[in-house]
Amino acid sequence: MNKMLYVIKKDLNALEKGLSQQVYSDVALITEISRHLIESGGKRLRPALYFLAAHSHSHYDIDYVLPMAITIELIHMASLVHDDVLDNASIRRGTATANAKWGNNISILSGDFLFSRAFGLVADKDYDRRILMRLSNVICGLSEGEIHQNDKHYKLRSEEEYYTAISKKTADFIAASCEIGGIIAELPKSATDKLYTYGRCLGMAFQITDDILDLTSNDKKIGKPAGNDILQGIITLPVIRAVQTSPDSEELAKIIMDSTLNPQMVKRAVDITRESDGLDYARKKVYDYLDEARQALPDGLPPTIRKSFIEVADFVGKRDF
Repeated sequence: MNKMLYVIKKDLNALEKGLSQQVYSDVALITEISRHLIESGGKRLRPALYFLAAHSHSHYDIDYVLPMAITIELIHMASLVHDDVLDNASIRRGTATANAKWGNNISILSGDFLFSRAFGLVADKDYDRRILMRLSNVICGLSEGEIHQNDKHYKLRSEEEYYTAISKKTADFIAASCEIGGIIAELPKSATDKLYTYGRCLGMAFQITDDILDLTSNDKKIGKPAGNDILQGIITLPVIRAVQTSPDSEELAKIIMDSTLNPQMVKRAVDITRESDGLDYARKKVYDYLDEARQALPDGLPPTIRKSFIEVADFVGKRDF
């Protein structure tokens, strides 16, 4: 992914330095936990897309652009900390989660610290009011999506319910990152709306790909055990489709709605899903969303920026981690 983002390499380097500075606290444990989160890695997809969109401005000013990029990533990091507590996750990206290392209470408070740092960082900046409202809506959506998902644990949800959940949990934030970059670049509303559409379609494809990888990859590649979503009671698109079409649909439905799942049951559910058309169906949705994303890009973007946006979409369609 780094190659396709070469045009913003300096910006991403500045982001890493800025993140390290912003997570410092007089409470040493908060600093330790926050730096653990930064060093755990991540694709920095949201701030990267924001940087790309912001580069559409002919007078790009990194000092003005950077605080919002840091804010976007801090919000993302905070949401992941809270998600891991709710999911009782022990591993993310191949590294122990904060809750596994320091416990739920401290992790939740550390996530709150990151949220506060994020908004404090932009409080004294002369950013368009639309940006702050968009970020506020994103955080509301993240909470709504997580509550919806937890309410549906070990329950068979509809395809539309699945799309609503992943939109709130993933796609809307990626969409907002693109749109905010366009606002920073002072693009017309017609262009920022198209960037939002690009980001939302990309985000939907990104999350569906994640859900496919959970069923087809392994913990060395994706940083968490294969079949982990099923184990946690999270019913994703390939499984939803398998329940609709597999000759073993009744067995699959019974397994995924059993909160006492064991590894053998998870393996059987994964096998049934793999043998159905669930994965192909989900991949087709990914390709459709990515085609829509590419077509949504507004006219007038600098050629190098447009090329990078398209390469990111291509990457999402091919990624295996």
